[in-house]
Amino acid sequence: MSKDTLFRRVKTMPIDAKPIVVEQTFNAPVTVVWQAITDKQQMQQWFFETITEFTPEVGFETEFNVPCEGKNYLHMWKVTEVVPQLRLVYQWRYGGYPGDSAVSWELSEEEGITKLTFTHTGHETIQGDDIFSRENGVAGWRYFIQESLKAFLQPKNS
Repeated sequence: MSKDTLFRRVKTMPIDAKPIVVEQTFNAPVTVVWQAITDKQQMQQWFFETITEFTPEVGFETEFNVPCEGKNYLHMWKVTEVVPQLRLVYQWRYGGYPGDSAVSWELSEEEGITKLTFTHTGHETIQGDDIFSRENGVAGWRYFIQESLKAFLQPKNS
């Protein structure tokens, strides 16, 4: 990469670039929450129904389209870290849009209650469409984790 290219990247990066963090506790053991965030069939129920494949193994890659507001957004994931029932990290990109980010799911359990700490770093690097705004990212992740995943896990533990 040339110095000019590096300078342009740094120059266009927002000064307040900070990760999106969402925390949630679930009245479920860590094994149940881990399955919900790593099993393709379960992920299709609370996350993206268009997920075609997912395996929690370092190096695993998948792509799938998500329709939104009349457009299709190609989601491109590559698993970069797996510590079963503790931590899952994958690179998150969108086909056709510049930017590279990563999401991490960290779990801890105490007396049958699981705490999930979700972190999306590099979200601000994704450019090219208003749907990628920080506000939409925060709202989207809160919805997926604090509403959809929570509702998905609730019936199993009521």
